[in-house]
Amino acid sequence: MEKIKKLFPLKVLSLLFEILLKTSGKLFYLSFKVSNGGPATQFKFLKHSSFVQRTDELANQTLVFHLEGALLKSCSQFPYFMLVAFEAGGLFRALILLLLYPLVLLVGRESGLRILVFVSFVGVRKDKFRAGTAILPKFFLEDVGCEGFDMVMGYKRKVAVTGMPKIMVEGFLRDYLGIDAVVARELKEFRGYFLGLMEEKMDAGLVINQKMSTHNSGLGCFRKSHDLKIFSHCKEIYLVTEAEKKNWQVLPRKRYPKPLIFHDGRLAFRPTPLAALVMFIWLPFGFFLNITRTIIFISLPYELSIPLLALSGLLTTISEAEPPVASINGVKKPGGVLYVSNHRTLLDPLYVTKVLMKSVSAVTYSISRFTEVISPIKTVQLTRDREKDGKMMKKLLSQGDLMVCPEGTTCREPYLLRFSALFAEITDEIVPIAIKLQVSMFYGSTASGLKCLDSTFHLMNPNPMCLVKILHKLPSWQTHNAGRKSRFEVANHVQNEIAKALGFECTDLTRKNKYAILAGNEAIV
Repeated sequence: MEKIKKLFPLKVLSLLFEILLKTSGKLFYLSFKVSNGGPATQFKFLKHSSFVQRTDELANQTLVFHLEGALLKSCSQFPYFMLVAFEAGGLFRALILLLLYPLVLLVGRESGLRILVFVSFVGVRKDKFRAGTAILPKFFLEDVGCEGFDMVMGYKRKVAVTGMPKIMVEGFLRDYLGIDAVVARELKEFRGYFLGLMEEKMDAGLVINQKMSTHNSGLGCFRKSHDLKIFSHCKEIYLVTEAEKKNWQVLPRKRYPKPLIFHDGRLAFRPTPLAALVMFIWLPFGFFLNITRTIIFISLPYELSIPLLALSGLLTTISEAEPPVASINGVKKPGGVLYVSNHRTLLDPLYVTKVLMKSVSAVTYSISRFTEVISPIKTVQLTRDREKDGKMMKKLLSQGDLMVCPEGTTCREPYLLRFSALFAEITDEIVPIAIKLQVSMFYGSTASGLKCLDSTFHLMNPNPMCLVKILHKLPSWQTHNAGRKSRFEVANHVQNEIAKALGFECTDLTRKNKYAILAGNEAIV
């Protein structure tokens, strides 16, 4: 009874100050001091700018912050569980989670969280679960607020506290923010499968002993995180209101502590309850649209297919296109032209074919048998044997034009992976092509999912847009055979030209790096 009497003034003051702050246009944080885990005895306002200016003072302190309350703009956990349900459990599990959302709102925060965890995780194999490191970090980064980020990163040591299961957040917090420790509940498992239940207690004891300093600060949100017991070890606690969090600016990509280059999963949007509902309503129409677009791609001539595809919402923009000439210094060369492109989706060769208005063969490093059968153009899979692949590409070039994506795999973000130099040895007739793709609902690529569904998911988007830039053919002095350039110099030059045309950044990362991060294997698919 005494504890209730002590906590009552704190809750009343919290509500009072929150009402006052909602009417203010300035960004204030409420600070209160605690003594021996007791209730607050002093209240004071602290401006965000004043907080950030205390960098030197905070350098040797430890910050304990609530992930949802202090770092992310949105306090809703539903989108992250929907991502887990859809990507790890499938469409039917995601639908069940959406239908249960009204119940989640009615039963209260803790019971609602247990429902979200159970539906999302029950029956999922632990060794196959990659969403925490391959999918969720992108969506967490896109929800980080600049103001919260400034405060969290101002401390030397940082401990994150969250109500979500540890397996969902640890990859993001450690790999992208450099958080020292994560306090969260583990999931129960049985014979390698998640039971959909969380441990009752967080693993806070070890964190407190190892990561805490003599002066610890807490950072949370009103009525969201100040009741967590771990904050009782902090001398000062700063709270931000939900109303002010809505005015936070999203952390821009250039300020990410670590570049976001690779991520997996099919969903290209943040699946809030409303957005998820729209997706499920769209699915029947999207599947019909996928069939229609596939038939148009396969059966109709280029002159008819391009306008019909545009009417269906699939837009292709051509920039600076020049009719390539298979010659060097006016001398006609036998064979075709080698089109070298960055890789965004399995349908890249089809987009280029439509733009060029002629059939172009394609070689690829990985393609499903289903996709190879229905492809309207000749598609050949590479063996990763340099000698065999070189002979095959020369043979295809002797029969006509050929397209290759030397990255060896797709990359969704504005980066280019390292180009394999094999194409530079094959011919000097090289035309770089830059491709930029924009989708609104589904990604048409995957590292750990079913590749036979790549084209299906891409064509189910309401209005996918593709920009194709046909660049100048390489001059003779920039080639391997005639210009005496090394094959690596040619590959790097083509990569730089494509990156410059798209405004992308070149990297030295390869297909193996991507699959090691996203799928945990040696690029074997």
